[in-house]
Amino acid sequence: MITCETQWLRLMTVMSSHYNSILIRMMENILLQMQIEVLGTFTLFTGVLVHSGGVHGGHYYAFIRPTLSDQWYKFDDERVTKEDTKKALEEQYGGEEELPQVNPGFNNTPFKFTKYSNAYMLVYIRESDKEKIMCNVDEKDIAEHLRIRLKKEQEEKEHKKKEKAEAHLYTIIKVARDEDLKEQIGKNIYFDLVDHEKVRNFRIQKQLPFNSFKEEVAKEYGIPVQSQRFWLWAKRQNHTYRPNRPLAPHEEAQSVGQLREVSNKAHNAELKLFLEVELGLDLRPIRPPEKSKEDILLFFKLYNPEKEELRFVGRLFVKALGKPSDILTKLNEMAGFSPNEEIELYEEIKFEPNVMCEHIDKKLSFRSSQLEDGDIISFQKPSIPGGDTQVRYKDVPSFLEYVHNRQVVHFRCLEKPKEEEFCLELSKLHTYDDVVERVARQLGLDDPSKVRLTSHNCYSQQPKPQPIRYRGVEHLLDMLVHYNQTSDILYYEVLDIPLPELQCLKTLKVAFHHATKDEVVIHSIRLSKNSTISDVITDLKTKVELSNPDTELRLLEVFYHKIYKIFPPHEKIENINDQYWTLRAEEIPEEEKNLTAQDRLIHVYHFMKDPNQNQQIQNFGDPFLLVIREGETAAEVMDRVQKKLRVPNEEFAKWKVAFISMNRPEYLQDIDAVSARFQRRDVYGAWEQYLGLEHTDTTPKRSYTANQNRHTYEKPVKIYN
Repeated sequence: MITCETQWLRLMTVMSSHYNSILIRMMENILLQMQIEVLGTFTLFTGVLVHSGGVHGGHYYAFIRPTLSDQWYKFDDERVTKEDTKKALEEQYGGEEELPQVNPGFNNTPFKFTKYSNAYMLVYIRESDKEKIMCNVDEKDIAEHLRIRLKKEQEEKEHKKKEKAEAHLYTIIKVARDEDLKEQIGKNIYFDLVDHEKVRNFRIQKQLPFNSFKEEVAKEYGIPVQSQRFWLWAKRQNHTYRPNRPLAPHEEAQSVGQLREVSNKAHNAELKLFLEVELGLDLRPIRPPEKSKEDILLFFKLYNPEKEELRFVGRLFVKALGKPSDILTKLNEMAGFSPNEEIELYEEIKFEPNVMCEHIDKKLSFRSSQLEDGDIISFQKPSIPGGDTQVRYKDVPSFLEYVHNRQVVHFRCLEKPKEEEFCLELSKLHTYDDVVERVARQLGLDDPSKVRLTSHNCYSQQPKPQPIRYRGVEHLLDMLVHYNQTSDILYYEVLDIPLPELQCLKTLKVAFHHATKDEVVIHSIRLSKNSTISDVITDLKTKVELSNPDTELRLLEVFYHKIYKIFPPHEKIENINDQYWTLRAEEIPEEEKNLTAQDRLIHVYHFMKDPNQNQQIQNFGDPFLLVIREGETAAEVMDRVQKKLRVPNEEFAKWKVAFISMNRPEYLQDIDAVSARFQRRDVYGAWEQYLGLEHTDTTPKRSYTANQNRHTYEKPVKIYN
């Protein structure tokens, strides 16, 4: 039997590895205040609530023993599984676990891994109450509202299970009507006629005669069977989807399953139909008229240029040899225009990959215009050149082109990449100049060339490292595409000079580390691309405070807290990349200017061992260079390091020093000679050899609090453009 005191001690052990000592002392005080004799009466362990993960996220589940037996159950979302006592009670306390050695005969270092499952709540019942609590539960013991909910959930579960098991016996029939076209066109869709995912679905047995399905439709919509005429949809070669032909009487006599197989080449479980219903003078459904080969079913949309509105107004049967001029009066009636209103007609042909919408000659026959069943005609009042009302899209083709290419773009300031500032409705076909002109107008800028844009990385959800060059892309769509994904985010920045002028220059962000002050100042150096490192240093000297006017500077390349390169003064700056690597400028110490043949200039890095990564070395903080003398001991070197970094004695006493080669530390004693470890040449790779300072990284990441010591993670940062 596991008592409360035992479990409390286990939890305290786990918490001590995750929380600070203050919290632990608080927990100890709480334990002391609780009466042990009361805790001791709670001896039956009934539940363990577990969090698996870290401080930034994770997953919750529970181990429960619902009866007096030894059987435990794991409740993990909708899954419930049996678990043994060891799993429930002994493996939920975090810490580390050591895997058994595969080859016991070899002296292998055991592999340890962190366990991320931690119990955060323990559930007990009083020993004297266990018979009353751990008893069988009857239906009457469950609250009525819970019984109703559980019954409903079970019924839904059984219904879904039955539907899945019987899916092969059914066909889904999707029925589109005039009402669906009126509801969707101009709101959800503009091209084609209907979104079949938003129409009424019927789940019908395949063996059911289609005529029986029509009876179900009659009950659903109140449309008599004899007034129903169903059309099959067909996907055309231009990727449009239109009603193609009405069902023949012999087809309606077939079963639903047979009809689906005839009409559906894709062999999926759906049958898509259009329900044609004709109304009499009293607006009641009537029997559809016979359709001859000369009859063509056309669908009509009305466009209003002033409101930029497109809507479905109805459908008509026309004769193949008839002309559009024959139906103008009827179309005016459908639109609510005067009978003699002049209108222009356009055929909507396709919309992918490009919009095709052509003007219809009203003097030609429908057959001559190659119109057929299911075609769409959009019409409008003709635009008046120089009229009082200014419209953006004067006709149907220009409006459909706009709809097809319109794109709402969310703009963010590059300095605040997580905060949306404004949205603009643009066209994917807008040129580079169009886009920056709209952004400049939104920002109130007179010169659009001072706007620089950066594309969005859809995978990292961050700005791309390189901005868009001046007129470097043709259209807005090119700015938004990232591999096979399209974003709707762009980042902007306002420059102090026009972008074309800026692109002739090279801008470097250089972090200047002051020799005596605990701060880092970031400067933007803007020079001609033909400039050298020497030019950068000359320019930087005019912007920084030096310890001595004659002090020399050098430029370093720093990456992941290691120095990878010391730039030679003659190197060109054009190909230097400061997006991923930090460019650091610093004063060259006097001790480095007069090196002898026995002296060595070595790299010194801060490091700690990561307990979660099998004690691998993890670097942090500001790396630096240090001169070591021939025969100088570790104690002497560390004394100079302490003075250089100005670390208090109490803290520095906890530091260790190691010679590290190929990421393997060799810890040095005070009397060990340091220079003997390093090769008799300059170290040219940050990964080869360096002097490592092992200590705890106590500074919060990206924290720039004032008065930090130089040896901590980062110095305070100031940014000057």
